[in-house]
Amino acid sequence: MFMISGTRRTGNVRIRALRCPGMRVDQPHTSIRRWPGMRSEYNWLPPDDSVTVTKPFQIGVSFSSHDQLEFELDGRARYLSVPSGAVFATGTQQALWADVSEHTEALEIYPDLDLVRDAVDPGATALVDLDPAIAVRDATVLGLASLVRRSHLHDDGDLEPMHASTLTQRLVHHLAEHYCLPRARRTTRSGRLDRTLVDRLAAFVDDRLAEPLTLDELAAQAALSVYHFARAFKNSTGLAPHEFVTMRRMERAKILLLATRHSVLDIAHMVGFSNINHFRRLFRRYTGFAPSDLRPR
Repeated sequence: MFMISGTRRTGNVRIRALRCPGMRVDQPHTSIRRWPGMRSEYNWLPPDDSVTVTKPFQIGVSFSSHDQLEFELDGRARYLSVPSGAVFATGTQQALWADVSEHTEALEIYPDLDLVRDAVDPGATALVDLDPAIAVRDATVLGLASLVRRSHLHDDGDLEPMHASTLTQRLVHHLAEHYCLPRARRTTRSGRLDRTLVDRLAAFVDDRLAEPLTLDELAAQAALSVYHFARAFKNSTGLAPHEFVTMRRMERAKILLLATRHSVLDIAHMVGFSNINHFRRLFRRYTGFAPSDLRPR
């Protein structure tokens, strides 16, 4: 999940997990990439009860689910239940995590704060802050982060500079309108969907991952034509509707593979796939693992 940074801390020793050509489920893995206007950090970590840190001024996504873990921000500790796809933001304070009993998959994005300030108020010189967010639903950020994550999972997955800068601008303006202090004035952006609608569509998808889903059904939920819906959804999240649905199916399958004894075939059926070979190909593309890699030992 987004929450853990690439630095693990055990006692007084800090250990940086190194990026390797192929990930192993039982080994920590981290990757840092720089894009126009932002830096991203991806982490896969085995269960760990040591304290880990998320640095200030970031927006991130948990791509793993957690029944309960300890979270501390601004000196206040609490226990959280974190669903896969939850979004976190840190402002001026770092966040601390502990008692993580499940595998962790996290992406953190650190935007250029000058870009964020210009999005809030062009020409302003005052600093802006990110309003902390704890395990919130934000399918717009989830979609954009999923594209960035894909570039970390595959050596040939680098985003083209134009694509990367477009994603950065979408993310920065979204942060300015929904997470920054002060907030930017919200504007109706032509060809985009409102955050509330995107979140409602994501919930609709999550409730039907085992069922066939059509573009017509999603467009009907948005009260738009199929053509205008498909364009607006991709303009908002960075993902075409079918890519978003597949991403969520693969996330559900990953949780089931790690936490249950269901067969790979059964899990494929549980997330809407009848062709096991097609499921395996997509699973590796979206997660970086073969389904068998995540089976409980």
